[in-house]
Amino acid sequence: MKEDLQARVRSAFQARTAAVPDPQPPNWTTARGRRGGWSRFAPLMAAGAVLGVLAGGALISVAVGSDQTGPVTAGPAPVTASPVASCAADLPSRVLPKWARTGFTDPEPRMPYVLGDRGDIAAIIFGYPLTAPPLPDRSNKILWVSRVPLDPGDPLRIEARLAGSGTVVERTVLGGPGPSGIDLPRSGCWHLTLRWSGHTDTMSLRYSPRN
Repeated sequence: MKEDLQARVRSAFQARTAAVPDPQPPNWTTARGRRGGWSRFAPLMAAGAVLGVLAGGALISVAVGSDQTGPVTAGPAPVTASPVASCAADLPSRVLPKWARTGFTDPEPRMPYVLGDRGDIAAIIFGYPLTAPPLPDRSNKILWVSRVPLDPGDPLRIEARLAGSGTVVERTVLGGPGPSGIDLPRSGCWHLTLRWSGHTDTMSLRYSPRN
């Protein structure tokens, strides 16, 4: 019985290996001069296949030159966009990003600023703190700086929504990102959607009540 099973295994193994073409060897010439391809592993692969069949006591299958992979494991969780951050109660001066320093004489200028949620635009607050209504002796000056390319003359369009209310207002900076005075009707946290030169970004700005 054992000899008959071994004979059947050898016969099946020879038939399968004759029908399977030799696998393409990797290019060992690029790996520090190693040569020989996969041919040196063929006897071990064949022996392992035969032993596996004999150990199981039945003819299951013989795979030669197939692409073997390990167990499938779950990949990393997909990255989801973070929600719009709440308006900061205090906006300290920080070193501006390198791409937002044009026009400053200080090599590492420090200013209060807010970065867009996508990182494509910065609002540098020259009139900090922003107030609603604006102070009589200080306007709400914001310098908008784009990190991404601009279409000359294309305006910056701002849609501002007051958190916790249905108030929505629109503002336009002619000529695109640059110096502006953005006054909003009420104090609070405003969520801004910014559109310019085919780009879109969002951010939140806090306007404090005038004392």
